[in-house]
Amino acid sequence: MSIDFHTHVFHPKIADKVLDQLKDHYGIRPVGTGLVEDLFGFLDQAGIDRAVVHTAATSPDQVIPANNWALSLNRDYPRLTAFGTIHPGYTQWEKELDRLEQKGIKGIKLHPDFQGFDLNDPGLGPIFETIGQRFIMMFHVGDRLPPDQNPSSPGKLARIKSNFPLLNIVAAHLGGYLHWEDSIEHLAGTDIYLDTSSSLSFIDKGLLKIILDRHPRERLFFGSDYPLFDPGQEVQMLQKKAGLNDVQIDQILNNGRKFLGEFVSGLEN
Repeated sequence: MSIDFHTHVFHPKIADKVLDQLKDHYGIRPVGTGLVEDLFGFLDQAGIDRAVVHTAATSPDQVIPANNWALSLNRDYPRLTAFGTIHPGYTQWEKELDRLEQKGIKGIKLHPDFQGFDLNDPGLGPIFETIGQRFIMMFHVGDRLPPDQNPSSPGKLARIKSNFPLLNIVAAHLGGYLHWEDSIEHLAGTDIYLDTSSSLSFIDKGLLKIILDRHPRERLFFGSDYPLFDPGQEVQMLQKKAGLNDVQIDQILNNGRKFLGEFVSGLEN
C-alpha cells in the first residue's frame, strides 16, 4: 500500500486564502485546489493509495479548530490519516494531547516558521517530554533564512532528538528546505525519518545523492506537499533525479505505510 506522507487539505471556506498565503510565502503557484476531492484525484492519477494530511495552528487560539478539522477528516475519509497540531503558547496543551490521543490522532505537526516559535524554545521541552512515543512528530524544517537565523533548522531538530530520544520524528523536506547541507551534517544517517516533500525541484542532484546514500532507505518517506506539488510528478522526479529503479521507488512509497502501521491498525500489511 503506497502512501503520500505529506499533504495538506483545507476547509472550502478558507482554501483559496491559504493557497494565496502559500504562493506569497514560497513564490510557488499551487497545482491543486487544496480540497479533499482534488487531492484524491491527484492520488488516483499517481496510483497512490493513501495520504497523511497535516495542519499547523498558526496561533494558540487556532489549536482546537485545527485539531477539530483533523478529527473530521479522519472520521469522514478512511483514505486519509490526519495529524493534529499543538502550539507552545496554548496553555492547555496537555489536555489537548490527551483529547487527541483518546480520539485516535496518531501524529502531531509542528511548523515553527508559520506558527511563530523557535525549535530552541525551552517551553517545548515539557511538551516533548509528555509526548514521548505517544505520537508521530512531523516537523517542518528549513526555509529561506540561513540555518543560524531560521526558527527551524536541521541542527535544532537534531538537538531535540538528542534531548528527547523517544520521539518518533519525521523531518520534512529531506531534513531542511533549502538547508540540505545542514541536513547532511546533522540528520542524514540518523534514526530520524525524512520525507521528500518540497525538495526535488530545488535540491542539487549531488546533495540529493549524498542524502540518499547516507540515510537508511527504510527511513525515507515519499511526500508531495500537495497542493503545492503534484504527487505523480513528484514520484517521477524522484525516480529520474535520484536514478532509482522501480523497486526502490516502491520501497519509498511503502515505507510510510509500514511506519504508520505501527500506530494505525489495519495498515500493517
